[in-house]
Amino acid sequence: MIPVLVADDHGFIRAGVEAVLRGSRFQIVAATASGEETLAAIATHDPAIVLLDLKMPGMNGVQTLEALREKGDGRPVVLLTAEITDSQLLAVMRAGVQGIVCKHGAESELIDVLETVHAGEKAIMASYLQRALDLSLNPAAHSPLEQLNPRERRIARLVARGMRNRDIGAELGIGEGTVKVYLHTMYQKLDIDNRTELALLAVSDPAG
Repeated sequence: MIPVLVADDHGFIRAGVEAVLRGSRFQIVAATASGEETLAAIATHDPAIVLLDLKMPGMNGVQTLEALREKGDGRPVVLLTAEITDSQLLAVMRAGVQGIVCKHGAESELIDVLETVHAGEKAIMASYLQRALDLSLNPAAHSPLEQLNPRERRIARLVARGMRNRDIGAELGIGEGTVKVYLHTMYQKLDIDNRTELALLAVSDPAG
């Protein structure tokens, strides 16, 4: 059996991965819910492959991968993600990620990806490779807010103007609570933590 560590802070995702791997030659030897737990579990269990979620409390997946590589650990790491921002994609590619699996297609793809990386090859979709190449060659052409829809971009620009949630709601004809929901979603899409970071991204947005 090939030992695999699964790092994801959602129990149903970990259970789903275990169900997919059941009957294969891959066996989960540890399951963790944060980057810090993951690094400790890798040292303890020495898995052949690390299956790593991008969004976790504490150290996220990108930071965990980078920390692993800084230690000189080159074991295969496969990212499990629902979506990945441009900055995250560039960071994991630079850190030498071996595979990327979309959560919505994991049932049919996961074992093939694990087989590929265990054989010493990369399992990254061509679309991700092309996107990373485009970003590397022409980073200025990409807006930091390109992951947002038009309504979210407008909210970002209003935040950059120093407007409060109540005022943004009044400007857009929506409730203050709805603005908070939008902001939470935007923070997740952009991999940021607060409105200050959002304002800085909005100010630097070439799309203005």
